[in-house]
Amino acid sequence: MSRARLSRILGSLGLALLTALGARPAAAQTPAQTPRAYVDGTGPGWRTLGERDFVDVNGLPETWVWEGDLLIGTGEPIGVMRSRDTVANFEMVVEWRHLRSGGNSGVFVWVPADALTGLPPGELPKKGIEVQMLDHGFRQQYEQRTGRVGDWFTTHGDIFAVGESRLEPFPPTSPNGSRSFPRKERSRGAGEWNHYYVRAINGEVRLWVNGEEVSGGRAAQPRTGYLCLEAEGAPIEFRNIRIRELP
Repeated sequence: MSRARLSRILGSLGLALLTALGARPAAAQTPAQTPRAYVDGTGPGWRTLGERDFVDVNGLPETWVWEGDLLIGTGEPIGVMRSRDTVANFEMVVEWRHLRSGGNSGVFVWVPADALTGLPPGELPKKGIEVQMLDHGFRQQYEQRTGRVGDWFTTHGDIFAVGESRLEPFPPTSPNGSRSFPRKERSRGAGEWNHYYVRAINGEVRLWVNGEEVSGGRAAQPRTGYLCLEAEGAPIEFRNIRIRELP
């Protein structure tokens, strides 16, 4: 065998060996990308929800005040405002911020009419799926007020069934298994705007907080009903509430 031919063979073998060995370390060094979906609620089928799209359920005239597309809630009395129409499968985006530390609020999904009829001021519906909006200061205030450890909730986007409703929460879950705990800590504190993207299809609810999926659940019952915005004792603001209904 000539020296030139031997050199070509060895070169080819070396290139193949380097390619095989070198590809694996390169792939191992590439970090796994966490799925993200910053949906801004624009495009075909999306529409803005404003004052004419909601109906007060058990608040006072000053509980909810619209200033253009900005909704200002005092949080008092505790209660909800519902969408004018019921929804089944949909996507929703909403931006929100608490105006003081420890604020509590949320969006209820698929609340049936019988849970809202005759609901007195100071009470929340006993059915629906809650997508929680809780400020970070709530934990400290809860523990100081009750003397108990606040390990049954988080402040980063819990999802859970309310009262008589049912949901199989995605893991990780709360200690009693009733809540889907977020996989990442994505929420911002009082005074800062948060972005929620909610996708609710065929009894499955998923939540993205500030662009990243964190929590959800499946097999919800019921899986059609009203959307409700929650007043729960603390001032809050909502803006850019948009929805796209799906088949």
